[in-house]
Amino acid sequence: MEYRKLPDTDLSVSKICLGTMTWGKQNTISDGFEQIGYALNQGVNFWDTAELYPVPSESNTQGQTEEIIGEWFKKNGKREDIILASKIAGPGDYTSHIRKNISYNKRNIDKAINDSLRRLRTDYIDLYQLHWPERVTNTFGKRGFTYSYNDPWIENFESVLDILKSHIKSGKIRHIGLSNENPWGLMKFIQASKLNRPKMITIQNPYSLLCREFESGNAEICHRENIGLLAYSPLGFGVLSGKYLDRKMPKGSRLHLFPSFRRYNSQKCSEATKLYYNLAKEIGLSLAELSLSFVNERSFVTSTIIGATSLNQLKENIGSNKIKLSMDVLNEIDRIHSLIPNPAV
Repeated sequence: MEYRKLPDTDLSVSKICLGTMTWGKQNTISDGFEQIGYALNQGVNFWDTAELYPVPSESNTQGQTEEIIGEWFKKNGKREDIILASKIAGPGDYTSHIRKNISYNKRNIDKAINDSLRRLRTDYIDLYQLHWPERVTNTFGKRGFTYSYNDPWIENFESVLDILKSHIKSGKIRHIGLSNENPWGLMKFIQASKLNRPKMITIQNPYSLLCREFESGNAEICHRENIGLLAYSPLGFGVLSGKYLDRKMPKGSRLHLFPSFRRYNSQKCSEATKLYYNLAKEIGLSLAELSLSFVNERSFVTSTIIGATSLNQLKENIGSNKIKLSMDVLNEIDRIHSLIPNPAV
């Protein structure tokens, strides 16, 4: 396993990060423990979770993913061997069951951190992230931006960093990061951190062969400001495994169970996926191996977050860290991308 430094820290994380958002809904606690055991044996020391998980988030399951991780720590210890990341949920129709008047204020951040620490059965979180912006903006696959004059949000970058700084000082969290953030928000946080405030060292956004919009603005910021991308959905909700090719809908798959998750299931996504599938077959790789190895080797990616519902999927996903794509293959990927750019909306 290859390791990379979290930017501006002495923490080395595996270039494959173990995603956990299915634990507690699609996966049982025993499944989670099995995945942890295999991942650890393969050198994966970086885990990502969130107070929201499992997804889709519901009041009767919210927080169970963190509880599963906490049970594993209770049984096995080894907390010092793991770089653990979690996230606080922002406002939205699907988060009102977590807290009343949800926002990134002191009361909510304090409660979210303390609740996560309790569920995780740990004294500290290595990387604590804002799950998405509090303001109204074009996240979660919205291409265009429409300004809302009714958005009550004010620029509170400094106050959020001050609150998080207090938790860093207390030792409850070590470092901070963003998720589902746009270039403007990322740069505003960087600007605010210049005044003796902690810096957002990572950004967790979707990135895959079907969704390369991160390259349009955030990638340059990552290079110039030393921010690391934690790439999520590198297989596009499983579409880039090939199991949905020819409009198939396997029973028990994520898109079958949760039809609202349709971002990667458009006709254009299907057309692009078929082209990438043919390329993978031509060079003797599975589509998943091609897709993950592409993300793994991007210069702005610190770690690729993989999520699997079966051990066989997990084995293939982790194994992608050993694959290096040739320049000819990368050029062909770019050719396909130019034909059908960013089909995932």
